[in-house]
Amino acid sequence: MSYKLFFNFVNMEDNMLKVYGRKDSSNVQKVLWTLNEIGVEYEQLDFGGKYGNLNTLDYLTLNPNARIPTIEEDGFILWESNSIVRYLASKYDSGGIYPSDPQICANANQWMDWQQTTVGQYIVPLFLGLVRTPYEDRNIGVIEASRQGMIKVMQILDDHLQRNIYVSGNEFSIGDIPLGIVVYRWLKLIQDRPKMTNLETWYKLLVKRPAFKCNVLDIPFK
Repeated sequence: MSYKLFFNFVNMEDNMLKVYGRKDSSNVQKVLWTLNEIGVEYEQLDFGGKYGNLNTLDYLTLNPNARIPTIEEDGFILWESNSIVRYLASKYDSGGIYPSDPQICANANQWMDWQQTTVGQYIVPLFLGLVRTPYEDRNIGVIEASRQGMIKVMQILDDHLQRNIYVSGNEFSIGDIPLGIVVYRWLKLIQDRPKMTNLETWYKLLVKRPAFKCNVLDIPFK
């Protein structure tokens, strides 16, 4: 399989797809990884974190939540990272990473939603506690509860991957993207964890994808 990687451009035409958000945001990484997988050119603009600009009138007009990512394409504006991934894949790679089979597609969407509703409640406080909080200010109880919660949900994923090569079956799809980024953070943050052979085998497949490497592995973890 070939991968079509495109790099960020500046001063492009106004109709170029724009991605607002910093590269080290996990939610922005979902979008950039998707774009690189499907070979769509884009302009990435640094917003959020140290770059700020989220509470400006111009940005709030695009995204009233003052969060990232947001995309803009020919006047069409969309926010919420998983929704953006679905839109881009369905528009530019239907039948590819956006499955054409309704049941496979529904399965991919299920795992994308699970990443947000179930896994997110554990990985977010774990990341904030271990990366964004000084050691002396850490809430060890919250961190440990989040670690235990992650073990539980990662075991669910590991069990599922015993019967599937990728999250939604035998082919890489949109379902793998949000979870791939979460699992990257989980493996990097926590060394004291049970062995999960199926999850680790799946993750090794993701690591081989150039779009994953350039948008996740090569980005400073902070």
